[in-house]
This record gives sequence, structure tokens and C-alpha cells, in this order.
Amino acid sequence: MLNPTPDGRPHPVPLDPTSRAVLTRCLNHRRPQHPRNPHIIATKVTKTGRHPASAAYLSHIPDGCGLAPRTVRSTRPVDPVNTMNPNLVAVAIGIDPEAAMIYLADHVDPTHLPTADTPA
Repeated sequence: MLNPTPDGRPHPVPLDPTSRAVLTRCLNHRRPQHPRNPHIIATKVTKTGRHPASAAYLSHIPDGCGLAPRTVRSTRPVDPVNTMNPNLVAVAIGIDPEAAMIYLADHVDPTHLPTADTPA
């Protein structure tokens, strides 16, 4: 039996470069404040305790940019699925391989296309 990550995935999933940069900036901003709450996102209510922000609060964070959390979650696998083996990505993030294939529907990697000088 695999030892799953806290969110139920069988393997930890590495962050993409953009998410890593945003998270690093957030943590660097918080470090001098010596926060008591260990969670990345704290609210006025949770900042003095150790509880995470509520799911309702988190679901409204992207409101200002016009994105629903569902959209953000559903677009995150696009780059890994298109640049790595989709089956490995599916296992890493805990989805069915068929679900990973959905992200390949509209993408063809030009480096995988035959050229005029490629033998048939």
C-alpha cells in the first residue's frame, strides 16, 4: 500500500514554476511577520490560531480575476500532461489515465510531428 499524501494523492506533486514563484513570494512576505498560523493562507479569523482558512473563503479568492476555483484546478494538468507521459501524470495527481488524455485532445507537440526528411 502506498503512503498517500495528506490530500489523498499517492505521490507528492511538484509545483509548476509559476506556482512555486508565487508561493515563494508569499512565504518570504510572511516570514518577517512571524505568523502563528502555519497555513499559507490565513484570514483575519484564523491568523492568530492554527486552523486553516475555510473552504468557503478559499473558493472566493479568485473572484477578483474572474476565475472559478474549478477552472484553475482543471487547467493545472495541461502543461505536465502535454510535456510528460500522461499516464505518469495521472498516477502522480491521482486521476484516471483516461482523464489525463482529455488534456491532449487539442494539443500536438510539434517536436513529435514527422518532417519532410523523416523516412516513412
